[in-house]
This record gives sequence, structure tokens and C-alpha cells, in this order.
Amino acid sequence: MDDRPRLPLRPMANKVPEVTAFFWITKVLTTGMGETASDLLARVLGPIPAVATGGIALVASLAVQLTVRRHVAWVYWTAVVMVSVFGTMAADVLHVGLGVPYTVSTPAFLAVLAAVFVLWYASERTLSIHSVRTRRRETLYWAAVLATFALGTAAGDLTATAGLGYLGSVVLFAVAICVPALAHRFSGLNAVAAFWSAYVITRPLGASLADWMAVNRSRGGLALGLEPVTLAWTLAILVFVAYLATSQRDRRGRTAA
Repeated sequence: MDDRPRLPLRPMANKVPEVTAFFWITKVLTTGMGETASDLLARVLGPIPAVATGGIALVASLAVQLTVRRHVAWVYWTAVVMVSVFGTMAADVLHVGLGVPYTVSTPAFLAVLAAVFVLWYASERTLSIHSVRTRRRETLYWAAVLATFALGTAAGDLTATAGLGYLGSVVLFAVAICVPALAHRFSGLNAVAAFWSAYVITRPLGASLADWMAVNRSRGGLALGLEPVTLAWTLAILVFVAYLATSQRDRRGRTAA
């Protein structure tokens, strides 16, 4: 028997970055890049190999993210990008591959997200990203993130194909993302509810903007092409993540759980 005193286990640091303007900009960039990268992979590899490739990359990136014990900017945002790519594929496969209309997939993904939130709150009594300090909470967090990307993709495509077009969808979601922020600031909306509402809306906002830049003019776009748009948004993500990693701006001023 070992009678030496036991040292307490070092608690895992919060794994989610501080929510700042840099967080939201980088998040929108990942949504747009994921949209066009997913379409590009499907065109180059074919739908099924693209889904398989995206799934493997997603699992690998999340495995690394779950392994580290603190927030690491490169690791975290790589996982977000992979979730973005795969979330787009999940929504597109339902619509293009299985013929499920966006009017069905959008509320279905909303129900999935609601179920994740119910399970998360029932087991942890909080949905705050400032308390993602255990493996279970982090797993539930990433399940919610994946559901938000799939939901946002379906919602963005729904509005774009329902008559608004991609530019109209950009305007719609740009206005919509201001609602939870203003409601939190002036009407007392709970901070957690405001965060997750805005988080969901970033997906269709970024995806609609990237699609508008990439698609041809007959579809109401700028016709810049998938490759240039994907490359440009990827470079922008690299710049912002490099800044966050070196400046540590996403790790300062942590709020108590």
C-alpha cells in the first residue's frame, strides 16, 4: 500500500475561447469557408468520398481537441473548421442525396439541437460555455456545435432557394444576428440564450456570404468560383487564428462559470 499523500487532480481548464469580436469574426469565416470547401470537395471527389473524407478529418480533429487539457487556438479552430465542412455535407446529403426538402431538414436539425441542449442541461444544469471544464461537457458542447452548423446550412439554403437569393439571405441574417445582441443589451435576454442564438445565425450568415461570392451570376452571385473563395477565406482564418494564438486575446479575462 502507498501511504504517500495524494495530490488533487489538476482541473481541466475551460476549453472554449473567450467570446470577443475576434471570436465572432473567426466563427463567421469558418462558416463561409466550410460551405465552399464542402461544395468543392464534393465536386472534386464525389459526394460519397467527400463525406468519408470530411468525416475522418472531423473525427481526427475532435480527437485532438478532446485530448488537450486547455484551450489551444490552432486545435480549437481546426476542429471548428472540420465541423463546418462536415455539417455542410450532412445538410447537403439529406437534400441532394436523399431528396429531403429544406423545409423538412431545417426543423429536423432544430429538433436535434434542442435535444442536445435538453440533454446537456439535464445532466449539467448549465449551457454556459464558460464552464466547459469536463469531458462530458465538452462532448455535449461539440455535439451542439455540430448541430448548429447543420441547422444553419439548411436554414441558409432554405432562404436562398425560397426567393431571397444569397445576397438577400446575407442581409436577412446580418439583421437577425443583431437581435439577440440587442435583446441581451437592452431587454435583459439571458447571456447564454443570446450567445447560442447568435452562434446559430453565424452559420447561415457566413455560408450565404461565401455562396454569393462563389456562385455564377445566373444564380445571383459574383461568380468568383469555389476555389478562390475557399482559398481567400482559409487565408483569412489562418491570419486571425495566428493572431489569437500569439496575442492570447482569446484566453484573457475569463469569466467564472
